[in-house]
Amino acid sequence: MPELSRHNRWLQRLGDGMRRHAPVIRAVQWAVVLFYALLLVVPAVLPLPGSQARMLDNLTLFAQFLFWGIWWPFVLLTIVLFGRLWCGVLCPEGSLSEWASHYGKGLGVPRWLRWGGWPTLAFCLTTLYGQLISVYDYAQAALLILGGSTVAAVVVGLLFARGKRIWCRYLCPVSGVFALLARLAPVHFQVDEQRWMENSAPRLPPPNCAPLLDIRRMQGASDCHACGRCSGQRGAVQLIARSSNQEILHATAQALSPWDARLLLFGVIGLAMGAFQWTVSPWFVALKQTLAQWLVEHDQLWALQDNAPWWLLTHYPQFNDSFSWLDGFSIVVYLGLSSMVLGTALMILLRLTARLAQDPALYWPLAMTLTPLGGAGLFLGLSATTVKLLRYEGLLLEWVQPARACLLVAAIGWSLLLGWKRLDRESLSLARRGLGSTCLLLAIGLVGFGWWLQFWGWN
Repeated sequence: MPELSRHNRWLQRLGDGMRRHAPVIRAVQWAVVLFYALLLVVPAVLPLPGSQARMLDNLTLFAQFLFWGIWWPFVLLTIVLFGRLWCGVLCPEGSLSEWASHYGKGLGVPRWLRWGGWPTLAFCLTTLYGQLISVYDYAQAALLILGGSTVAAVVVGLLFARGKRIWCRYLCPVSGVFALLARLAPVHFQVDEQRWMENSAPRLPPPNCAPLLDIRRMQGASDCHACGRCSGQRGAVQLIARSSNQEILHATAQALSPWDARLLLFGVIGLAMGAFQWTVSPWFVALKQTLAQWLVEHDQLWALQDNAPWWLLTHYPQFNDSFSWLDGFSIVVYLGLSSMVLGTALMILLRLTARLAQDPALYWPLAMTLTPLGGAGLFLGLSATTVKLLRYEGLLLEWVQPARACLLVAAIGWSLLLGWKRLDRESLSLARRGLGSTCLLLAIGLVGFGWWLQFWGWN
């Protein structure tokens, strides 16, 4: 305990330092905005790299590696390690949206905009559209999706709530994903509500909580952007260490939004797996061949043409990389089926587990136990681009497959541990606990099997 106490004192000083050095953080934010803009815009206006181009002598390929090979995979990793520090300190969209809101109309936030399903819908649509225009492979596609998202963030900032981050709170396509993964963070800003209410000592100036949180009642790390602005408020807010299992094990159905489970099961696991898999899936090939045969038999040859514009479907004929209308439709169907079939199977197994525990409301907390597996899947899928780009440079990377196996096994084990601990909190008979654990094992094994197919089974 003394060692943990010293650790927490160090973390508390770190959190207070973030509050005191807010101008430094703002300078870092603008540096990230500039780097982000260069990474997005410059490659999009340069000629497409030739087949012999290499990362170290071609700015477009180098930017592609930095952006998709380093930036996004390790943003996910920072969320798991430090909570939503990325959102509060480094995210360029959040910084620009908050900055724009100081000069905008400052309108109130309408009820329709506060609908809890926007982050899930935005994540699914962005993921699907990104596959249709090959966002990982072409700078123009990245500029369209990510640049468009940034413009939308600025527009929302100009319209609503002066000095706030309405985009980040309600509309950002990755906000829901980050909220899920932040539950695993081993550090967070803890609020002692009783001390907050009782503290009558001289107080710090009220902080501007940009994502509009009720700081006094804040529990956990899922919504907090970890910007440090409220650290030390009333002596009741401090950055501390905690168990990475704590927030998920103590989650209740009342504290969770139904959209949390929907996003995790149908989006982060189901849809994302389909998005990362379809290029290597024999099922996708079989689907497209079946549809092509039907089209030919019914003389619908227009669907086999590849004349769609690049901003609708991938169209780069100079590199023999163009999607036909059939390709686009097949991608939509495959990703939709991946989301619905896998998400529904997981939902059924977890609901059955909850019923065996004689508490149907347990479904929502049980769904959260799959968060480590969902996060690991996103990292595996995004880092596949890292590996692909490095192998284009001639690196063998023989350690990659064992590393993937270790990460997948660790995530499976973590999710199993969370699920079993959550069931242990229920007073169940041995038979019910055994059946519930079996359903939980089947759900987690189903996800693990999907990733095994991509990296080992189909190779």
